[in-house]
Amino acid sequence: MSSNSPFRWIDSALDELQQKDLLREQRTCIPLPQGKCQLVDEHGAASDPFWNFATNDYLGLAGHPRVIAAAEAATRKYGAGARSSPLVTGRTPLYAQLEQQLAEFKQTEAALLFPTGFAANVGTIASLVGTGDVVLCDRLNHASLIDGCRLSKAVLRVYPHGDVDVVRRELAKVPEGRRKLIVTDSLFSMDGDAAPLSDLISAAEEFGAMLLVDEAHATGVFGKRGTGLLEDCPHSEHVIAVGTLSKALGAQGGFVAGSRKVVDWVFNNARPQIFSTALTPAACAAASAAIQYVEEFCEMREELLNWSRHLASSLRQQGWNVPPSVCGPIVPLIVGESSQAVDYAARLRDMGCLVPAIRPPSVPHNTARLRISLSHAHGPEGVDALIAALSKIRMGEE
Repeated sequence: MSSNSPFRWIDSALDELQQKDLLREQRTCIPLPQGKCQLVDEHGAASDPFWNFATNDYLGLAGHPRVIAAAEAATRKYGAGARSSPLVTGRTPLYAQLEQQLAEFKQTEAALLFPTGFAANVGTIASLVGTGDVVLCDRLNHASLIDGCRLSKAVLRVYPHGDVDVVRRELAKVPEGRRKLIVTDSLFSMDGDAAPLSDLISAAEEFGAMLLVDEAHATGVFGKRGTGLLEDCPHSEHVIAVGTLSKALGAQGGFVAGSRKVVDWVFNNARPQIFSTALTPAACAAASAAIQYVEEFCEMREELLNWSRHLASSLRQQGWNVPPSVCGPIVPLIVGESSQAVDYAARLRDMGCLVPAIRPPSVPHNTARLRISLSHAHGPEGVDALIAALSKIRMGEE
C-alpha cells in the first residue's frame, strides 16, 4: 500500500483487532446432512466432517427433501430470480401465496415479505417512527433492531435487558402526540432467554405505544403451532411481529405481520422493501413448504427443546457458566475473555465440534462466549458428542 493511500490506516486497525482477539476471518463451509458440515481451506480442500453447532437451522429443514423439492419445482416453473422488486413485477404468485400463508400462520390480517430479516427490522422500524418520536430498545436486541432504531432518527432510549419498569417510566415521559415504539427480540440470539412479552404488551396498551417483536429465533420452535413466543401471549392490536425465513424455516428472507393497515403502511414506506429485488421463487416455495411441515410435526419442536434442556443442565453440572434463563436451542457458555473463547472454540474443533466464539462487539465486553445452536438434525448423538467434548475440556482444567 502506497504512503499516500487513503487506506493506509487499515493495517494498524487490523493489527489492533488481532491483538485483542477480535479479528474475524472469512470461512467457507459445506453443509452436510445430520447437522454436520465441512470447512474448506484456502486451497479448496475440505476438512473431515464437524458437528455443526454454529447453525441457525433449528429444525434441520434447510436440507429436508420436501423443502428442497419445493424449491426445485419453483425454479423450473418461474426461473432463478424474481427479476424486479415486489412493488414492480417481482411479486410472483408464490410470493403472494407465502405472504397470505404467513398471515394465517401468525394469525394476523396480513404479512409482508422482505429480502432478509435484517431488512425487515430496519425497514419496518424506520417506517413506524421518525424525528421527534421515541423508540425504546432492549439493550441486548439484535444489531438489526438497534440499527433500525438509529436509522429511524427517532429519540432512542435503550433500556436494561427485560426491564419493563424502565420501559413504563420512559413511556410516561413521551410528549403527547408523539409516536411511541417498543422494540424487542422475543428470543435473544446471544443469551438464549425470552423477553417478558406479556408485560411489554401490557405496557404498550397502557401508554398507547406500538410494540415490535422480532420472532427470528422463536418462529418454528415455540408455541403449540410453532409460530413463536407471541403465540402464548394475549392478542393485542399494539403488536407488530417481525421474523425471518432463514432460521428454523430453513429458507431465506424476512417478514412483518400485523393488521392490514400496518402492513399497507410498511409496504408504502419501508425503503429496504421498496428498493430491493423480491425474494426468489425458490426461497418462497421453500419457506412455504417449511411452514407446512412445522404445522404438521410438532414433535420435532418438543424433541429439540428437550435436548436443549438436557444440554444446558449437563453443562451446568460440568461447571460451565450457562445462564439459568436459557429456554431454547441457543445455549451460551459465558467465558469472559475473548482469547479464552477463541481457545475453547479451537479445542472443540480438534474434537470434531464446530462452535463459534462470540466476542465484542456482538456481545458486551467481558462476556465473550461459546454460542451453541442446537438443531433437530443433530439428534441425541450430536448432543452427547458435544457434552463429551466440553467435559474433556473441563476435566483438563481441573
